[in-house]
Amino acid sequence: MKNSTVILFFMLISTLTCLGQNQTFKYNGKFCKGEGDVKFLRLIDESFAFFHPNSAVPNVSMLYEPNWNTLLESGGWDAWWIQNSYGFSYAATPFLQEPWASILQRSWDMFWNNQGDGKRMGRLTANGMPATISPLMALIAPDGSLGDAARPDEIIYKQGDGNIKIHDWFYEATAAGVVMQSEILLTNRDQKAIAYYLPKMERACNFIEKTRDPKNNLFLVGPASNLLAPSYGGVKQPDGTFGKGYLTGLSITYLAALDRMVELYKLVGNKVMIALYEHRQNITRQSLPQLLTPAGYFIKSLEPNGIKHGVMGQKQYGYLEGVANADAVALRVVDDKTAESIYKQIAAFPEIRPFDFLLTNAPGLDDTYWGWGNTAGKGMGGIHEYGCWVNGGVWGTVEGRAILMYYRLGKFEDVYRSAIRAMKWAKDFRMDDHLTQRGENSYNLWYDKGAERHNNGVAVTVDNFAIPAATIRGLFDYEYKSDRLLLRPRIPGSITQFTQKEPVRFGDKKVYLSCRNGGPKVKSVTINGKLVKVESPDAVVLKYNELPIEAKVEIITEGGWTKEVSTTPYPIIPALIEQERSKAFSPANLPDSLHKPFTVLSKMGKYLANDSGAEYERAFVTTAIESFEAYQYRTRMEVGSGYFRPIDQLKKETIMKLYANSSLAVYKGFEKQMESYAQQGDSRQKRIASLFFKAQ
Repeated sequence: MKNSTVILFFMLISTLTCLGQNQTFKYNGKFCKGEGDVKFLRLIDESFAFFHPNSAVPNVSMLYEPNWNTLLESGGWDAWWIQNSYGFSYAATPFLQEPWASILQRSWDMFWNNQGDGKRMGRLTANGMPATISPLMALIAPDGSLGDAARPDEIIYKQGDGNIKIHDWFYEATAAGVVMQSEILLTNRDQKAIAYYLPKMERACNFIEKTRDPKNNLFLVGPASNLLAPSYGGVKQPDGTFGKGYLTGLSITYLAALDRMVELYKLVGNKVMIALYEHRQNITRQSLPQLLTPAGYFIKSLEPNGIKHGVMGQKQYGYLEGVANADAVALRVVDDKTAESIYKQIAAFPEIRPFDFLLTNAPGLDDTYWGWGNTAGKGMGGIHEYGCWVNGGVWGTVEGRAILMYYRLGKFEDVYRSAIRAMKWAKDFRMDDHLTQRGENSYNLWYDKGAERHNNGVAVTVDNFAIPAATIRGLFDYEYKSDRLLLRPRIPGSITQFTQKEPVRFGDKKVYLSCRNGGPKVKSVTINGKLVKVESPDAVVLKYNELPIEAKVEIITEGGWTKEVSTTPYPIIPALIEQERSKAFSPANLPDSLHKPFTVLSKMGKYLANDSGAEYERAFVTTAIESFEAYQYRTRMEVGSGYFRPIDQLKKETIMKLYANSSLAVYKGFEKQMESYAQQGDSRQKRIASLFFKAQ
C-alpha cells in the first residue's frame, strides 16, 4: 500500500503544476485539459472515459450485444427500455463517436421497427403470424404507439410491471422516443434518415394527440402511462377503479418532442407541417401554467375535477414530484424564471436529495393504484417500498437530467456532488438499476447477494451512463436547431480555462470546443482563429452552412460565477490517464482466448488505415482494439478497496471477466458485420469483408 501511495503522489505531481502566487493548477487529461479546479477537470475527463474502452471505469462496450449489434439495458436485463436508456441517449448524442453513434440508433430502432399499427402483436412468429405468447406480448397497440421494452423482433406496448390490465398505453415513453429520435436526426442532419423516421414520428405524435383534451389542451391518460411507470395511478373512482387524469410529465416530454419536430420540419422545408406542429407546440406550452403550483413548480397530475397531485404541504397528495420538474428545466420547455422557481423548491427540500441524487418524489406517493391513500407505502414490501423503485427511488436516467438542470442554472456544486457519488459507485462497478433506499443503496433488492441479478457484486447498466454523459453535455448545454447549433457555456466557475479534446458532432462537421471561462455571458468567439460576430451574450451561434468541416471554436465568457468550492475529495483510485500512460501494451500478455481476436483486429486495422470511405469500419476496429488494451491495463491497475462496496478477490475476477467478455463481444459484433457485408453488402462492403477474412 505504501508503494501505491508513492505512485499516487507522483501521479498528482505530474498533473498539477503550480504557477505563480495565485497557484493556478493545470490538468492535461486524455479527453480534456484545463486550468483551475483539478478535481472537476478530472471528473469531466473520466466521465468521457465511460464512452471509450478504458481500464478505470465501466464503459459502453459493456452494454453491447453483438448478435443484435445494439446496446442493451445490461446488468441482467436483456432488452432496451425507453425509461432506462433515455437519459443516457439524450445526454450522450452530441459527443458519442462511431461506432457507438450508429449502434445507438440501431438500439432505438428496436422500438421504431416494432411500432404499434393497430394490428400487430408485440411478438410475431417468423412468418409474421401471431404466436402463442404471454399477455404482455399479445398486446396490440394503437397506431403510432411505442412501448416499454423492445428487442429486434418484439415489443411490450405497456408498462410491463404491475397490473397491466388497468395500465393505459405508454404515452410518455412514446413522447420520450420522439424526443430522442429528434435529437439524433438534428445532430446527424442526414436527409435520408429524416425522410425514413419522420413518418414514424408523426404517427407517434398523432397517437399522443388523441389524448389531448380540447377544453384545456392537457393530456388525459390513465394509470402507468408516465415515463417512470407505474408510479402514476390516474384517478381513483368511487367504485374503486382507476380513471384518467391530466399527466404533467406527458405535457412536458411531449412539448420537448414538439419543439424538436418543428426544427426537423424547418430542416426539410415542409411549411404545412411546420404550421401544424407550431400550433401544437404553442397550445401545449400555453397550457402548462395549469400544472404549476403558486410557488412555480410542477405538480405530478391534475384530476378532471381540479384536484392537484404533488403539492407540498397538502394533506392529500402532498409530495414534490422530481422527474417532471427536472425534465422541464433540462429539456428547456420552460423559461428561466420557471426553471429558477423549480430549482428553488428542490433546493429548499433536502428530503428529495437525501444522498445527493434526486428522488422520483418525496415524501412517498399516496396515489399509486397499489396503495392509494397509503402515504410513503407503509406496510408495502419489495419494490413498492418507499425509496426502492418508482416511489421515491433513484434512477440514473433521471439523475442525468437533474444534472442538466443544475448546469443550466449554474449550480455546479450540485453537479459535482451528484457526479462524484456516481463516480464512486462506478469505480466499485456497482452501476445498479435501480439505487434503492432513496439512493443510499446499502442493500440492493436486485443486485446484492441472494438477489435475482447478483453477479458477485458487479453491475453495469445503461441507466447510470446518463450521469457521466450529462456531466459532459451540460458544459455547453447544446441545443440543435434546423440551421444552427446553440452553445451556452456552463463551465464551472472554479475552472478558468477548459479545452475539450473530443469533438462534438453536427452533421458531417466536427466541432472542437474551448472556453476561457469568466462567467455565463459570451464575450467573444473565434472559429479556426477567425473572430466571428456574437449575436447574443446568452449563447454561441454556430450556423451549419458557415462552419468548416473541422471547426476549432474558442469562446471567452464574462459576467462572473457565484463562487462554489467543494470539499468532497475526488475518488482518484483507479485513475484513468496515469495508469494507461505508464504501461506499455503487449499482446503477448493477453490470455489465449483474447490473443487471436486481437491479432486479427490488428491486421484489419492496418488494412483499413488508409482506406478512404471506411471511416465507420475503422472506428469499429479501433474501438475493439482499445477494448483488448483496456483488459490488459486493468490487470495491472491499483483498483483500491472500493468506496461503497468492497472490491474483494472474487469481485476483481468478475470485473476482469466482464472486460474479457466485452472485448470478445465487440470483436464478435464486427465479425458478424463482416459476414453480413459478404452476404448482402455492396461492392465496397464486400471488399472490406474480404480484407477481414484475409486477416482471419
